[in-house]
Amino acid sequence: MDKEHLVADFKHYYGHRLGRDEHCKSPHYAYEALAMVVSDRLIVRWKETYNAYRDEDCKRAFYLSMEFLMGRTLSNAMLNLGINNAVDNAMYELGLELEELIDSEPDAGLGNGGLGRLAACFIDSCATLQLPVTGYGLRYEYGMFSQDIVNGEQVEKPDHWLRNGNVWEIERPEYTHRIKFGGRTETHTDELGNKKVYWVDTHDILAVPFDTPIPGYQNGTVNTLRLWKATATEEFDLQEFNAGDYAESVAAKNTAENITMVLYPNDANENGKVLRLRQQYLLASASLQDVIANWVGRHGNDFSEFAAKNCFQLNDTHPSIAVAELMRLLIDMYGLDWDEAWHITRNTMAYTNHTLLPEALERWSVDLFKQLLPRLMEVIFDINAHFLAEVSARWPGDIDRLARMSLIEEGPQQQVRMAYLAIVGSYSVNGVAELHSKLLQQGLFRDFYELWPEKFNNKTNGVTPRRWLAGCNPELAQLITGAIGDGWLTDLSLLKNLKPFADDKTFRERWYQVRQNAKERLINYKKQEHDIDLDADALFDVQVKRIHEYKRQLLNVLHVIHLYDRIKRGDTATWTNRCVLIGGKAAPGYYMAKKIIKLINNVSHVINSDPDIGNKLKLVFMPNYRVSAMEKICPGTDLSEQISTAGKEASGTGNMKFMMNGALTIGTLDGANIEIREEVGHENFFLFGLTEAQIEELSHHYDPASIISQDEDLQRVMNLLECGHFNQFEPGIFDDIIASVKSPHDPWKTVADFRSYVDAQNRVEDAYRDKDHWIRMSILNCAASGKFSTDRTIADYNDNIWKLTPVSVGNKD
Repeated sequence: MDKEHLVADFKHYYGHRLGRDEHCKSPHYAYEALAMVVSDRLIVRWKETYNAYRDEDCKRAFYLSMEFLMGRTLSNAMLNLGINNAVDNAMYELGLELEELIDSEPDAGLGNGGLGRLAACFIDSCATLQLPVTGYGLRYEYGMFSQDIVNGEQVEKPDHWLRNGNVWEIERPEYTHRIKFGGRTETHTDELGNKKVYWVDTHDILAVPFDTPIPGYQNGTVNTLRLWKATATEEFDLQEFNAGDYAESVAAKNTAENITMVLYPNDANENGKVLRLRQQYLLASASLQDVIANWVGRHGNDFSEFAAKNCFQLNDTHPSIAVAELMRLLIDMYGLDWDEAWHITRNTMAYTNHTLLPEALERWSVDLFKQLLPRLMEVIFDINAHFLAEVSARWPGDIDRLARMSLIEEGPQQQVRMAYLAIVGSYSVNGVAELHSKLLQQGLFRDFYELWPEKFNNKTNGVTPRRWLAGCNPELAQLITGAIGDGWLTDLSLLKNLKPFADDKTFRERWYQVRQNAKERLINYKKQEHDIDLDADALFDVQVKRIHEYKRQLLNVLHVIHLYDRIKRGDTATWTNRCVLIGGKAAPGYYMAKKIIKLINNVSHVINSDPDIGNKLKLVFMPNYRVSAMEKICPGTDLSEQISTAGKEASGTGNMKFMMNGALTIGTLDGANIEIREEVGHENFFLFGLTEAQIEELSHHYDPASIISQDEDLQRVMNLLECGHFNQFEPGIFDDIIASVKSPHDPWKTVADFRSYVDAQNRVEDAYRDKDHWIRMSILNCAASGKFSTDRTIADYNDNIWKLTPVSVGNKD
């Protein structure tokens, strides 16, 4: 772990494994050599952790998620191993710039947004808390996509993040599992009258695992993230090849590998839906087969203690097919009867819901299920029959309730309600913020809450402070540690000890300088993509997240247009210079989200090209938003935009990252914003907008035309949009956006919150002009962020759901 050994090992890998010498100028090979050096030190601890779990025969948890948005591994691994300084000194001795090597690593393309980043933070915290938890996901060959902006529009390009391989992973072909698709079922009856179902004539593929080490913070524990790659049962058909049909000879291989080729295929068409369902089943089946094979290897076919020793956490509705698959495996493959299998399933599955949008809950047509997974469809029908009997016993004759709660939604095309399957098959159902959990119980899942109130609970999300403060903002972390010690790295509640320093003038001055330095780094980072000069003294107003109408990037743009209009009218007597930075990707099939990106870029072009505007206002769309970009953006942000329509955001985690780094929040009473405001105090949070209840009430008589007619500022904003000021050479391209804003059926109520949002932004400007007071609020926001660590979240999961015992691992040095 010391400099000398790091240098020696680096030279060995650089020269002997990679075949490079001093004439090589590419930082990629130096990155690979350093990654191998660090990986060696992880693997020693990885093996010790595996052996410790085996020797303890401890209860295990398995976290199933379609996404793990890991970002870059090198810097996080060095931090958690405690070798940052040693590596920095080693690279200095070798004449290498460590920052350049870190930037050479591509972001792992295994996720899209908050769901995947949360999963990555969770497994980091599990290792830090020394909990025996394994992550299971898919090894996508290509990430969601790499986002380019051409003529202001999003252009999707392949994100081939594995182009140069992945030094951190280890392929484990000995743990390959066979996954069935298609075919049909046969029922055989033995001489004792016992019926057994066989799934036959299937088209099988193989799931091959690739393991990545997940280190805890300087505690010797290294857990596992196991990702599945789909491959064909045979590489190619030799007979077809010899016959000269080369394309057909590898058709099966290509069909199989398509399953894990791309994260979240566009499911706007039938082929996309089939591929998406294949992905979900591959994840569930391979992971469950893996856990059961390990169990049988140690306990034989005795499943009496299986539920006491294993727990599966389903990260959102995507892996919910695991409920039916576990039943299939236990009944068909291991001979358990229905009651035994159902008892095990309902005592091992736990479900986390991440959305309040009904359309975001997975539904699959029964016809598709029968075609692709016929045995699973039979199992789901059986589960539904047993479940509806339970509902009927509780509410006899309540036909409407039976229809509402059935796992099968009737209609022209029957649908399987996957969220309902997850609820019925789980012993725990949780939301991810207090408001979100309450709304699930009162709205989306009310019938189920009335049946099983004891199942439902809340687990407010968090983020890992190692990556999102210590890793991405080391200068601020050093200032904090100098003031209150380094215990906050594993107990974020200790940040509350910063609170008295908000009244220390010297400390505030140092805090201000650290934040200015971060803003300068962000400016330099953006200059690589935009030839635009940003003013570090301006308010850095940031909204970075997935582009979606409910997240209301559109409301942000309407405010920017309002500011532009104020400058053009000379209304600048009490002006605060502002740089508005927006970033995020729109799903490839999401028309309106892509139009909003186009609008942002057109407005940006007009504002940034106008000499009258100057440094008073800048608008920048940051393309290809990703984890490594957020690590640069987060420390340099003054104002965090969390402006979703109340009642639509489950939690949000970007809000927590910004708060932890000293940004102030402007936001609605939505998701975790409510708890952030409770922690930091209303005076240190810029609140605006209608509440969830007011939004619901307004839906019955929403009249945006009347609201616009009564607000002169909003009239001017809408006039600039409607007259084509931002699309003079592209007539009509924003008509759909304008129509959506003015529609009485707009579910996002953008116009309804405009005036309140503008007023809150005026309060922001007034506060920012008092630099000393702003810095005081910044310190208090950081000091109040202790609740929002995933260490606390995971401790809550463990105390109330998993009930695992932490396992100490020998080698911590």
